[in-house]
Amino acid sequence: MSTTSRKSSAKEKEKEKETLKAQVQPQQVCATEEEDDLGPQLLAKLEGNGITAGDIKKLQEQGFHTVESVAFAPKKQLLTIKGISEAKADKIIAEAGKLVPMGFTTATEFHQKRSEIVQLTTGSKELDNCCGGGIETGSITEIFGEFRTGKSQICHQIAVTCQLPIDQGGGEGKCLYIDTEGTFRPERLLAVAERYGLNGSDVLDNVAFARAYNTDHQTQLLYQASAMMSESRYALLIVDSATSLYRTDYSGRGELSARQMHLARFLRTLLRLSDEFGVAVVLTNQVVAQVDGSAMFAADPKKPIGGNIMAHSSTTRLSLRKGRGETRICKIYDSPCLPESEAVFAINQMVLEMPRNNTSDCNPSSILLHSSVLIL
Repeated sequence: MSTTSRKSSAKEKEKEKETLKAQVQPQQVCATEEEDDLGPQLLAKLEGNGITAGDIKKLQEQGFHTVESVAFAPKKQLLTIKGISEAKADKIIAEAGKLVPMGFTTATEFHQKRSEIVQLTTGSKELDNCCGGGIETGSITEIFGEFRTGKSQICHQIAVTCQLPIDQGGGEGKCLYIDTEGTFRPERLLAVAERYGLNGSDVLDNVAFARAYNTDHQTQLLYQASAMMSESRYALLIVDSATSLYRTDYSGRGELSARQMHLARFLRTLLRLSDEFGVAVVLTNQVVAQVDGSAMFAADPKKPIGGNIMAHSSTTRLSLRKGRGETRICKIYDSPCLPESEAVFAINQMVLEMPRNNTSDCNPSSILLHSSVLIL
């Protein structure tokens, strides 16, 4: 082969390499852009155009860790931050609005987004079907009932199942667990992990636990949760229970207004976290007995506490009540899209068992929804 032909073949190979590079680079850029579009955007993206690193630090100190958190916040909340003037607040909101779409969209596009929502399994197929596929991410699910109905047990269950792969009904993420009643037990997590064949130490490492001691501390923990979610992938936030501390920190009708306003701000922060990070928020709620005259005509004299503020803040409300023996009955109490239905599960130690002789505990129309869930 002559020298000229060797040089021409070498040039052709170089041209082929350059062509391949030109084809690969746009793909890499597109992949990077797609990764950036997924999940919340870090607050550092706002830096520039009159917004300094010092302004970013001030926002982070007040619990703002993503662009979405700034875009969703009212202007007066930004003005309470020391060092943020009205002109600076307007600039921050304007820049955040450029990165976060907050206008109108078509129902078709929203329906497409809804079809991509991840559902977290409860451990029971029938109970998942009753809940429309499981615990929905990006929204608030409230579980209420009297004592010994399985509220905390379900919380321990989904704290493990949220770590499963998506194709197995999980969220491939960690769990944040805020306990206000002192009922959190890691031993339960280990037993559930054993049932799913997961490594116990890894499961415990993926659950971030905090004990709340008063209502202000309970709210402050949400700001810490926001910082943690901006640094790592979380699929679930549990508050067990969301209302127990309010029953002791506020007493009497004289403090009712202050209690409800504080509770509303707490629930609004939870809703913002679910919108911002797309996590499933599960909170438990206690009940109170009705002692007025209407209790004589009510089928169930117990109602969830928190009033209308709690009712309007929760997307889906699940009511738990005791059945016969170890069985518990879960009812869809309120939901924007789920029909009213019931499912029965049993609280067992390590095995799944169908509840026995439980047909008298629910309506005939709900017999097909009978199920069991692994509850420790």
